[in-house]
Amino acid sequence: MDAEDFRQVRGAVRQLVRESVVPREEQIEDEDRIPDDLRAQVADMGLFGYALPEEYGGLGVTMSEDVRLAFEFGYTTPAFRSLFGTNNGIAGQVIAKFGTDEQKKAYLPRLAAGDLIASFALTEAEAGSDPAGLRTSARRDGDGWVVNGSKRYITNAPLADLFVVFARTDPAERGGRGISSFVVETATPGVSVGPKDKKMGQSGAWTAEVFFDDVRVGPSGLIGEEGRGYSKALTVLSRGRLHIAALCVGMAQRVLDESVAYAATAKQGGAPIGRFQLVQGMLADMHAELLAGRSMVREVAARYDSGEDTSVGPSSAKLFCTEMVGRAVDKAVQIHGGMGYLRTTPVERFYRDARLFRLYEGTSEVQRVIVGGALLREAGMRTDPPAPHPSHARGGSLQEGR
Repeated sequence: MDAEDFRQVRGAVRQLVRESVVPREEQIEDEDRIPDDLRAQVADMGLFGYALPEEYGGLGVTMSEDVRLAFEFGYTTPAFRSLFGTNNGIAGQVIAKFGTDEQKKAYLPRLAAGDLIASFALTEAEAGSDPAGLRTSARRDGDGWVVNGSKRYITNAPLADLFVVFARTDPAERGGRGISSFVVETATPGVSVGPKDKKMGQSGAWTAEVFFDDVRVGPSGLIGEEGRGYSKALTVLSRGRLHIAALCVGMAQRVLDESVAYAATAKQGGAPIGRFQLVQGMLADMHAELLAGRSMVREVAARYDSGEDTSVGPSSAKLFCTEMVGRAVDKAVQIHGGMGYLRTTPVERFYRDARLFRLYEGTSEVQRVIVGGALLREAGMRTDPPAPHPSHARGGSLQEGR
């Protein structure tokens, strides 16, 4: 889209977030759900498919446009963005990038319209950051497969109409090899979803376990080449990391705004606490790191769009921005003092919400491994470990997952 069209889209998103969502944050927190009328507004604006291709009903935004929208989404409760995030991100992108024409025609228009919600089913109890632990299997049966296993922490699972499932199709392979990806509709016999997880924060964003018991998937369910599913996961996770970094910038802006407003009006000893230089120092640190994070995200997004860097930059951005917003929310609570510890104060809620960003779509530790390893490989150093001795525990390269 041209610059003026995007400016209007971004303006509409900002208006929706600040006028319709922010005033209802406590309702979303208390009820642990996004109200139906807000979901309808999101669908009417095309936000269920803003990152999906235009030919299938999406807006087809670039990564540079995606992060600028994420700055706006991040200004309010993360549950709002989570409602349509898997359609645009890690689930929808697998179908958009790697699906067959038939799969794209069958699912993408309905995902873009908000008629369907897709979930990304990769993480398991023993396979989060290390794909070697993936136990869900897809066994050949005629011209199709039979899927067995379970997934954990799956965002939007209780709402999902379909899952993008990663399963091991070649049990002889190790690590990320021998893993394939499938589209599995929720109504397929043998698919079941557990109760919603009770989480520290991000109320209204639902996660749950998903179980696959002798689930039959036809040949049309395989996404892309058999045995190459994990590389697809890494591709979409890289885009997702940059999006998460941008959300963190939006949240940091919100808690800075809340903190400045509080420091300018709350009084101690008859004067606003903002008169105290140590309070000013905390605000200054928040502001400086916010500017650094925003600039970093925009630069990395531009390099992503050009194809110059689609891996290391997004990992660095996620590492910095998720850690940055953690420091920002901590300072925000400190500035608010006792008020910052009360559930009725927005910064208390953001303090709990922010903690997840350093865990999902690749922990901070995983991002450090990715970035450090890439830099060393660029310098000519081999970073792959030697083959383990038979007496050693099962190994595998540390990778990211969700």
